[in-house]
Amino acid sequence: MQDALLERLRTAVGSANVLTGVELSPYVVDGRTPEAAVFPGSLEEVAMVIGLAAESDVPVVPWGGGTAASVGTPAARAALVLGLRRLARLVEHEPGDLTATVEAGMTIAALQAVLRGRGQWLSLDPADAERATLGGVLSADASGPRRHLYGTARDLLIGVTVVTADAAVVKGGGKVVKNVAGYDLPKLFIGSYGTLGVIVEATLKLRPVPEDERLVALRFARLKDAAAAVRALLASDLIPNAVELLDATAATALVAGVAGDAPGLGKTLAGAPPATPPPTGALLVVGFDGLPEQVEWQCAELARLAAPHGGRDAAPLASEAWPRLAAAARAAFPVATAMMAFDVLPTQVAELMEQGAGVARARGLQTAWAAHAGVGAVSAALVAAAEPREPGPVAAVLGEWREMARAGGGHAALEWAPLAVKSQVQVWDDLGAAGRIMQRIKAQLDPKGILNPGRFVAGI
Repeated sequence: MQDALLERLRTAVGSANVLTGVELSPYVVDGRTPEAAVFPGSLEEVAMVIGLAAESDVPVVPWGGGTAASVGTPAARAALVLGLRRLARLVEHEPGDLTATVEAGMTIAALQAVLRGRGQWLSLDPADAERATLGGVLSADASGPRRHLYGTARDLLIGVTVVTADAAVVKGGGKVVKNVAGYDLPKLFIGSYGTLGVIVEATLKLRPVPEDERLVALRFARLKDAAAAVRALLASDLIPNAVELLDATAATALVAGVAGDAPGLGKTLAGAPPATPPPTGALLVVGFDGLPEQVEWQCAELARLAAPHGGRDAAPLASEAWPRLAAAARAAFPVATAMMAFDVLPTQVAELMEQGAGVARARGLQTAWAAHAGVGAVSAALVAAAEPREPGPVAAVLGEWREMARAGGGHAALEWAPLAVKSQVQVWDDLGAAGRIMQRIKAQLDPKGILNPGRFVAGI
């Protein structure tokens, strides 16, 4: 990077907020080291940094907590990391309107702690909430188990402030749930991985904290039995806020608490101690919230509905299990060789999990699978017994998995893998005509390709 540009960045945000050299190690992604990392402290400074980078034709990589930094295609050239950690304030909270305006660098955990102290919460529960920032979660459209009832970030956003590639400050939406007419521009930036603009501030819908909330786990001998129970649940009058399906590997890790504190199974709803996790089969975890008597009734009714399908040992999970559910497949192994995410029809979830595991097993690879079963969002971890010298087998399994998803009308994205595997397996699925529209939107909003170039779908 030019010394002149570095000096101008230091003048803009202060020398202490510009990192270079060995200080950049936390921001190395896929072996690529950025040229510098800059941490502006205001909306104006964000615009100034982007403007300086654009003048020098230096790519900008927006950075929240870094939890999704490895998602996507690696950058083709060294870039400037733009960190939002200094922008971490709850700007405004309107309890009567159930809205909050928050700076992008505030972590989800910090935001929830403040809101819960005031009797409200943001109905969004992505993985790694202690690290994940609001801006990063919105940019990746990350979500967790509660998306079954409350939706994703797109459903909660009512206003946003972004800085575009030409350093313009754009404000879309507003601070009330009923909003102005016109295109829903704020939603365009959700899930765009920072390729269209840098989210600096957002206004979100909130909810009152429920009086009671519980997770109930039921064991099944086979995945397809658990899938039948899910269908019965979704056709019933019950209103779950989470419907999670885990294969035996992910379930064993969740129950055992592999990474520290065990969430553990309590006594069964019938009062008996839970059985030892089976080496095969599945675990169905269902969440309910609301008034205590409603939650109590729904938990009992769930056990009754699941019993004809082989559901047994219905038992409550400790509340600490919530954050583990969001990353249940990934957490099943100390290190995964690759992670893939799928979007399929809910009726295809169990079949994908079962067949996908078989494909990997045939090549001597281990897997763990978890799904937001009610919405068809599946996550799989693939593990080689030893460090793979040849990426071929791993790439072949990932390719077969993608074809399985496509065969049912779904699609798959490679969330993480070594560069050698990424060179053989396309990170994003081909979106066809939709991809071409996205390329044109990118060309209009970022004609010089300054913001996260090449990282997202269709090479944008």
